[in-house]
Amino acid sequence: MASGREILHKMKEKVQEKVGLGATAESGKGKSKASKNIKHGYHLVEGKSLHPMEDYVVAEFKHVGDSELGLFAIFDGHLSQVIPDYLKSHLFDNILNEPDFWIGPENAIRKGYRITDQDILEKAVDLGQGGSTAVTAILINGQKLVIANVGDSRAVICKNSEAKQLSVDHEPTTEKESIENRGGFVSNFPGDVARVDGQLAVARAFGDKSLKEHLSSEPDVTVEIIDDDTELLILASDGLWKVMTNQEAVDAIRNVKDAWSAAKLLTDEAVKRNSTDDISCIVVTF
Repeated sequence: MASGREILHKMKEKVQEKVGLGATAESGKGKSKASKNIKHGYHLVEGKSLHPMEDYVVAEFKHVGDSELGLFAIFDGHLSQVIPDYLKSHLFDNILNEPDFWIGPENAIRKGYRITDQDILEKAVDLGQGGSTAVTAILINGQKLVIANVGDSRAVICKNSEAKQLSVDHEPTTEKESIENRGGFVSNFPGDVARVDGQLAVARAFGDKSLKEHLSSEPDVTVEIIDDDTELLILASDGLWKVMTNQEAVDAIRNVKDAWSAAKLLTDEAVKRNSTDDISCIVVTF
């Protein structure tokens, strides 16, 4: 007769198959057809907490008309696998369906984030509780990079050996005033991180219907031009950034030519440094 542990393991395997988190889906790589130099790789590692993997990744090049888009994203769920999975399936479509995307991608991204969050809140009965952070990168024709994020997953670019953060960590302490203006509060209990209403450790997120009055899903958006000095881009969930600085991450992989090997090296290093969270990492090399 199977032990309780064996039964749990089999249940976990079934969940992984169902949501696309089997061993084959935890890693991947690809390259641009329009620019031979641009390649990407990603790797995910499940954390040591008791819940199933809640990180989801998008990493692909897509031809739209005469243009090529690199679409990269990390969605880090909390109390939910369903909402980050929903984002994986819908967020980029909602952004690209905005009629003004090609004229003003920054505005289209803001609208796409807003529409997607409204959809998630309206479908709360089906999608359940919890929410997700997001960091997205859209690379337009290998030349213009548009980064957006809500929460604490991060985008870091390396130019001339220097790490530069392109996203904003939305922490409750830095957004305390806007949370309080909405009627919420930020808790600071000894031995714990700051939390919105004593619950959530990020100040912006998709979903989280029960906290939404006090939370924002408005992304910070930034544009970066890809030039000859651009070496690589890292997108990663906070499982990496809790144990590595931006510059440490860049320095660790600057001389690794293969993007997938670079992403795996970073996740392995985070595990070595005792990160217990889910860790997901995408590296794009230029």
